[in-house]
Amino acid sequence: MEQEFSIEELSERHRPAVVALCRAALDLSEDAAEGEQIVTRLHGPVVPDHPSGVGPRQTIGLVAVVDQAVRGVVLGSVAHRDPSVGHVDLIAVDPGWRRQGLGRALLGRAESVLAARGAGEVLLAGNPPYYAWPGVDVRYTPAVCLAIALGYQQDRTAWNMTADLASAGSPALRDTDDAQRRLAQAGITVRRADCDDVAALVAFTQATFGDAWAGEVAQSVGRPGAGCHLAVRTDDPSEVLGFAAYGSSRPSWFGPMGTAPTAQGLGIGAILLRRCLRDLAEAGHQRVEIGWVGPVPFYASAAGARIERVFFLYRKQL
Repeated sequence: MEQEFSIEELSERHRPAVVALCRAALDLSEDAAEGEQIVTRLHGPVVPDHPSGVGPRQTIGLVAVVDQAVRGVVLGSVAHRDPSVGHVDLIAVDPGWRRQGLGRALLGRAESVLAARGAGEVLLAGNPPYYAWPGVDVRYTPAVCLAIALGYQQDRTAWNMTADLASAGSPALRDTDDAQRRLAQAGITVRRADCDDVAALVAFTQATFGDAWAGEVAQSVGRPGAGCHLAVRTDDPSEVLGFAAYGSSRPSWFGPMGTAPTAQGLGIGAILLRRCLRDLAEAGHQRVEIGWVGPVPFYASAAGARIERVFFLYRKQL
């Protein structure tokens, strides 16, 4: 017989229990270990006047409570660029309380709340720049089953790659000094980005790659556990030729990165990537996930990375 439970709006008094729940309910160790950071990322403080133009985010948080204990949680948000689209960013149920209807009730209530805020469809997919996964990891079978049961349609697939930062001689940690000297001779400077670079980085990403990465890049600069390296013209430091960032979505995740079309083929991307990976290794990370990967061959060659996580992205019309 199903246990009685109530659905409540997530408040600060619930947050410690929600973090503990995520650590227990996220079956993959790499997710469970970052449970607190994930909750903060998806339902943390609003960032006003964001330099990327993202602006304050609209989030929702609901918990399923059984006998005053939090046994399930759903976190969602309204798309930053299109308020008619809602996102379910996380859903987790205590392993001991699965198959009791908590997940179905939480997801159904989240749909209703998002619809009340103007959403005409809901995505089980990341909402950059505030996301913890591209979609539903295929190994989270209960979440896949729940999505199918509630009428979600899979419309895309995404994947992460993993780079080894622990093994001696790992390709991810190859030295970049000689390559940087070659770039310097060609009039290109590679360095760490600082807060004075944010406006130029945002302008570069928006002009070259669209709006999707601007917020992530901006949030990688000047934040603990995050960082960004960039390449610029030596005689015109305002001309950004490429960037690579890490830590904007998850502490152990790399990305995004991009190189100007006019500067591709010079080795800028590989240098920036390995500079970031070296930072992550020095911070104590044994491995790093390269999130929401596009060019698989590049990361395989430049860092010895391999595909390890695959995600289904779902969509439902309300």
